[in-house]
Amino acid sequence: MSEKLWGGRFSLGTDELVEEFNASIDVDKRLYTSDIEGSIAHVKMMANESIILQDEAKTLIFGLEEVRKKIENNEITFSASLEDIHMHIEDALGKVVGDVGKKLHTGRSRNDQVALDVRIYLKKETRIIIDLLTGFQKSLVRMAQNHQDVIMPGYTHLQRAQPVLFSHHMMAYYEMFKRDIDRFEDCFKRIDVMPLGAAALAGTTYPLNREFTRQVLSFAKVSDNSIDSVSDRDFVMEFISHASIAMIHFSRLSEEMVLWSSSEFSFISISDAFTTGSSIMPQKKNPDVAELVRGKTGRVLGNLITILTLMKSLPLAYNKDMQEDKEPLFDTVDTLKICTDVYTRMFGNITIHKDRMYAACTKGFLNATDLADYLVSKGMTFRKAHSISGKAVALCLDQGKELNDMTIEEFKTLSELIEKDVYGFIEIDKMISRRISYGGTGYDNVRKAVLKAAGELGLK
Repeated sequence: MSEKLWGGRFSLGTDELVEEFNASIDVDKRLYTSDIEGSIAHVKMMANESIILQDEAKTLIFGLEEVRKKIENNEITFSASLEDIHMHIEDALGKVVGDVGKKLHTGRSRNDQVALDVRIYLKKETRIIIDLLTGFQKSLVRMAQNHQDVIMPGYTHLQRAQPVLFSHHMMAYYEMFKRDIDRFEDCFKRIDVMPLGAAALAGTTYPLNREFTRQVLSFAKVSDNSIDSVSDRDFVMEFISHASIAMIHFSRLSEEMVLWSSSEFSFISISDAFTTGSSIMPQKKNPDVAELVRGKTGRVLGNLITILTLMKSLPLAYNKDMQEDKEPLFDTVDTLKICTDVYTRMFGNITIHKDRMYAACTKGFLNATDLADYLVSKGMTFRKAHSISGKAVALCLDQGKELNDMTIEEFKTLSELIEKDVYGFIEIDKMISRRISYGGTGYDNVRKAVLKAAGELGLK
């Protein structure tokens, strides 16, 4: 058992099992770049305020850079006895620069230090995730651009409802991920707060210039309350919440990819590079990427429950429970990043079977609403028109045919208002053209929406 940096008041060494249980180094070691970045800023501030000498600051900064190199070159052995990444770096620094390394922790606590590290880390990762989601949006818009006039069945309750443009369907996901990006952009404002200088919870007696540190680290603002600074994990909860919503969007899309690539639908084919086979059935081509993304959504939702449950009963200020915030956060970041990346690659390797999509629109009475609209255009109330159209569907079901197959005489048994022009009214292409309300699936609407989105994303 090693001597602890905090061990002055203890008469017994830490039990070995407690050391292992208490340590977080296996999880938080990925914060080493953030920790060193924050420590260098702290050193610069202390030298600027004459808390330490300029020469001491130069030595500490040199030592911290050397420690960074050692970690990157796998020259430092991580041990549970040193608990976390902060103490590993401080211990390694002492071996490089000697006793002056003990001045690094002046005016700060591991409480404000870890809060800073997580915020530095999450600022960078949030920007990466926003860029990845924007990249996937580009894939959606390119898919829409390349298939603007492809018609497919639109569904409600997973039942064929009305024909829509496939490009319109893709643009619905564009809007979903646009909201996700907006949420992450907004969340970034709460992440971008500099907590260093709060110390353990009460601030410090040293004349720290927190504004100077903020500027060095490029944070937007300094935290206002020292107790809140070390106990706040709202930004972690918010980030994972937004990530959960984004993953739900991927999961919904995955469900459609799985359905559409099945032989029952055959709307799309996914490249072999993004599918797998069966160990026993040679004919199988499984949409494992989509299925795995759908499955990993549950993992991220679980992370959200973890962080919410973790924080729900904690008194102010810092509590050891909060050490458990990093696993769900890191896992959420990693999961969302790889799911977004793999989906962007997969989407460029999907073949759309437009004839199959169109054929699906010709069965299942997708033009029933338009028959009702036809009668409304002849002066009938919509509720009565709805009833007559329903009776027409029932008649067709009895005879095993579609509305287009009805004779004009059969139509007239339902309403004398129906003329031969009804056949043109309930044609699939015409049905799409008439969806002129803003945001609808009409050809012009969708072209404008795709063009607008392409402009927002800088696509041609």
